[in-house]
Amino acid sequence: MLSKIKANDLFCDYYAQWISVYKEGAVRKVTMDKYKMSHSWIVKLIPELQICELNRVTYQQLLNNYARYHERQTTMDFHHQLKGAIQDAVDDGLIEKDPTRKAIIKGKQPSKKKDKYINQFELHTLLSSLNLKGEINWDWFILLVAKTGMRFSEALALTPKDFDFAHQTLSISKTWDYKGNGGFLPTKNRSSVRKIQIDWQTVIQFSELVRKIPEDEPIFVKKPCVYNSTVNSILARHCKKAGITVITIHGLRHTHASLLLFAGVSIASVARRLGHASMTTTQKTYLHIIQELENQDVDLVMRSLSGLS
Repeated sequence: MLSKIKANDLFCDYYAQWISVYKEGAVRKVTMDKYKMSHSWIVKLIPELQICELNRVTYQQLLNNYARYHERQTTMDFHHQLKGAIQDAVDDGLIEKDPTRKAIIKGKQPSKKKDKYINQFELHTLLSSLNLKGEINWDWFILLVAKTGMRFSEALALTPKDFDFAHQTLSISKTWDYKGNGGFLPTKNRSSVRKIQIDWQTVIQFSELVRKIPEDEPIFVKKPCVYNSTVNSILARHCKKAGITVITIHGLRHTHASLLLFAGVSIASVARRLGHASMTTTQKTYLHIIQELENQDVDLVMRSLSGLS
């Protein structure tokens, strides 16, 4: 299809075909949806712009117009999604020079973000308020995410077979398609496939809870469609009842990582436990905590040196 594209064709049509050729079947559905969303914005902002009319000025104007409605990071993501297609158009001779070069990324003032994590005392208060009696429920889900730092989709995909009670480990090898029609999906990336060490108390609790559930059936999913908002609402109710900061299920993942870092666990170990593709991701996500720990290290170093004579 792309071989038939001409320089005077509409860029929005070219981008739609580029997505179909290069991204369809090569990226996860959630990523594909982002590409389609970028395409819908192109149709909205530059519906009549031809490929050959794309230069540094028209591209910068496109980014500026997009940035009027979005924060800087979202505009940066939009820029990266367009960049691959545009550079291919340059390579194919449809555009003379790369218009994305030296692009300036702008964006709206970021909205006030909700607290991403809670402290150790608040976590203890939250967990003590959970209803952890009887059969599996969403309170058990909240407990397990808090103790493992799993992603929401990873925890939904857990089956009894994923627990190795003898070695106190939990295998993460799949996710649950909660944004689609349900069913198992691959993990976010190769690094996400991992084994997480779990404590003996969790072993005892879940060995009893999953005893009657078929080995290959998801523990927490009773029907294909599970909504993130449903579990977040349950967690929010618990937080309000406990009188602590209201966070989301993803906030429990951040809480887990934060507590490990404050406890002195290495960034490499935290990255492996969370299933991050690299330590860089962990460092970027928890930069504020790492900086706080570095300040503590400076105090420790100075106290050690002052003791020398």
